[in-house]
Amino acid sequence: MFTFLARRLAATIPVLLIVAVLVFLMLRLTPGDPAVIIAGDAANPDQVAKIRAGLGLDRSMVVQFGIWLGNLLTGNLGESYFFKMSVVDLIAHRIEPTLSLSLCTIVLSVLVAVPLGVLAAWRQGGWLDRALMGFSVLGFSVPVFVLGYILIYVVSLKLGWLPVQGYVRLADGFLPFIRHLILPSITLSVIYIALIARVTRAAVTETLAEDYIRTARAKGLPEARVVIHHALANAAVPIVTVIGIGIALLIGGVVVTETVYAIPGLGRLTVDAVLARDFPTIQGVILFFSFVYVLINLLVDLSYLFFDPRIRY
Repeated sequence: MFTFLARRLAATIPVLLIVAVLVFLMLRLTPGDPAVIIAGDAANPDQVAKIRAGLGLDRSMVVQFGIWLGNLLTGNLGESYFFKMSVVDLIAHRIEPTLSLSLCTIVLSVLVAVPLGVLAAWRQGGWLDRALMGFSVLGFSVPVFVLGYILIYVVSLKLGWLPVQGYVRLADGFLPFIRHLILPSITLSVIYIALIARVTRAAVTETLAEDYIRTARAKGLPEARVVIHHALANAAVPIVTVIGIGIALLIGGVVVTETVYAIPGLGRLTVDAVLARDFPTIQGVILFFSFVYVLINLLVDLSYLFFDPRIRY
């Protein structure tokens, strides 16, 4: 296993390098000049050229990439053009809201989706099964931002139950912290509940048709034990896989949700950096998200050892 772990960790280096090259090239080749945005509409060409020289944008792309890659190897992601601070410090300052939202979303999704999927498989063809299929279609069809604005209008503006927007850090109190996360977490979790519940239903339905399930029932084991300890346990690998995929897909959902709810996390930072053509910040955030994506895939692969002892690396 240690050989597999070392090999996978070593494989992240070329993956991140390829991501770095692609992101660097796409930012430089797409229209838009950070110097023009920083200088403002009233700036003359000489002022813009001076800003470009100060940022090092007047050099060739090869030289720019070499300087950035050299700094990256030392752990330096550069300094933000727009926020005027280290990108590493900027990510560290913004990571708590994103991490809190992601954890709340995935915990809510798993706690709701897995039991729903198991019950739908157990009562296959019943009203709960049909309702779950309908909810899954609806969850995949409604965009995140549309659901977010609907919840804000109904729950916050009309009923006044929860705050409209914003974020309160955990250090400032657990109750205001969780009250500001409920709506964003529900908004972001709907699509993942639909995804995880459907995969759970399919995996458990297939497992319930196996011979050892019939044997367990013939021995007189309680139905709850048969479904949970035998069917669900043996269907865990595809469920864990889709949960891992869902966590990775949170990256895109977080960007939209944080923008709708004005949460000052990495998703909102990405949007602000793109609008400002802040090259170092965009590159740093995308590299960070890429590393998290690779790490999650690695953890999912390692979890197979726990859920299925037959798997060996």
